[in-house]
Amino acid sequence: MKFLKVAAVLVASFLVMPLASRAKDLTVGLAASTTSMDPQFYVVGPNSAIARNIFDGLVNQDEKQRLQPALALSWKSVDDTTWEFKLRPNVKFHDGSDFTADDVVASIKRVPLASKNSPSSFAAYVKAITEVTAVDPLTVRIKTDGPTPLLLNNLSRIAILPAKMQNTTTEEMNSGKGVIGTGPFKFVSWTPDDNIVLARNDGYWGEKAAWDKVTFKVFKNSSARVAAMLSGDVDMIESIPTADTRRLQASDQLKVVNVAGNRIMYLHMDQARDVSPFAKGPDGKNPLVKPEVRRALSLSINREALVDRIMDGQGVPAGQLVPEGYFGYDPSITVDPYDPNKAKELLGKAGYPNGFSLTFHASNDRYPNDSKVAQAIGQFFSRVGIKTEVATLPGSVYFTRASNLEFSFIMGGAAVETGEASGVLGPILETFGDKAGQGNRGRYSNPEFDKTLNEARSTLDDDKREELLRKATEIAMNDLGVIPIFYLANTWAMKKDLSYPGRSDGYTLPYYVKPN
Repeated sequence: MKFLKVAAVLVASFLVMPLASRAKDLTVGLAASTTSMDPQFYVVGPNSAIARNIFDGLVNQDEKQRLQPALALSWKSVDDTTWEFKLRPNVKFHDGSDFTADDVVASIKRVPLASKNSPSSFAAYVKAITEVTAVDPLTVRIKTDGPTPLLLNNLSRIAILPAKMQNTTTEEMNSGKGVIGTGPFKFVSWTPDDNIVLARNDGYWGEKAAWDKVTFKVFKNSSARVAAMLSGDVDMIESIPTADTRRLQASDQLKVVNVAGNRIMYLHMDQARDVSPFAKGPDGKNPLVKPEVRRALSLSINREALVDRIMDGQGVPAGQLVPEGYFGYDPSITVDPYDPNKAKELLGKAGYPNGFSLTFHASNDRYPNDSKVAQAIGQFFSRVGIKTEVATLPGSVYFTRASNLEFSFIMGGAAVETGEASGVLGPILETFGDKAGQGNRGRYSNPEFDKTLNEARSTLDDDKREELLRKATEIAMNDLGVIPIFYLANTWAMKKDLSYPGRSDGYTLPYYVKPN
């Protein structure tokens, strides 16, 4: 009898304990799969977001993508081509080894190895670096091939690994070997397309995370993700389907966070081949190489309708690649109006009064409403006489085939990874090469654009650099190297007793999720 009374007291005590004292595990529903555990392999949002939980850079980006000290406490320009970084002392990797300058040197040198066969590599972020040396255990010097004002922005994208991992391959990291960083969480396991498990790093150099364990579960199906949130199977989800936002907001048990995002949804067109597999005029040639055709396509799209009806208001129509407020945004560039009559007129001038045939390929599980957006755009094209078929594929298949140039016309999304315009102009519009334009799946190429962009990258004066970035943007948008559609909003839903500030890059980082 005495035992029962003691047990009852213990149960009662447990039931009245504050939730925050019991909440040690966090389960997060993700919208897209991580495709690699190598943080230096593939520049794509889901990979970069997971990496930020495990790895640090010399500098990191905050929730507004402003730079902040991380593994480097301070830095200075020694001269126009030399930077010196003072490293944070007493930092340890997850395996217990000390973090030193040698790890920075090895990590930067590893990027070209990790970039091999990448669909969109990190090589562009280190291509200006000609030499990196350890001056002493807590001092690193980096030399560049010219003035590189964006070095800090670029380095915020480079994860630091132990020096002993310099020759570790992406395949080995995908098997779990060498997934060792200095971040707030340690790697535990990864089941592709299913889940990732992390454990708190109690030796973290910053404030300790609130969670002993974090489990990321992948729900590519938006309805399944929402259902998991409503049933309590997860504690929070990212990328709320637009149609479910109001339902989640109405729940007494949940809260919704909505912040302006930096991801541009855009259309890429085959501009390098006279004959293209899925774009054919009456003569069998590729109409997309003509600027008038690209402008006609842009004018045929009702961006306001896409945002209002398909995205339920979770977006902003776009006429360039960076949103207002970002370094390099050009206020003189306007969004193309919806003008189907003008579009038809331009098609006629380009030699296609009766249109042409086009198959538009897109993903169906990577971005919010990506399949619906593609279908709607296809209908807009059909209304101006372009005989359009829309084919959507899972992202795991779609992006590989798109990178292999198997398509003629595609939809993609690009985030302003470095927090300023060159971070998106370079990857998707710079002439494709070993270390440039790795995400340029339409093979747009304009020497004047390349020259202007590279001049901006080497201009230390902020005002002059921004002027050059705006000029580069103007060149690309006049050509319509890509067609901007809209910027995505970033959304999260979570249990009422949690808080998360949201991020402009859309990353879901449990380190910043706090129990109330």
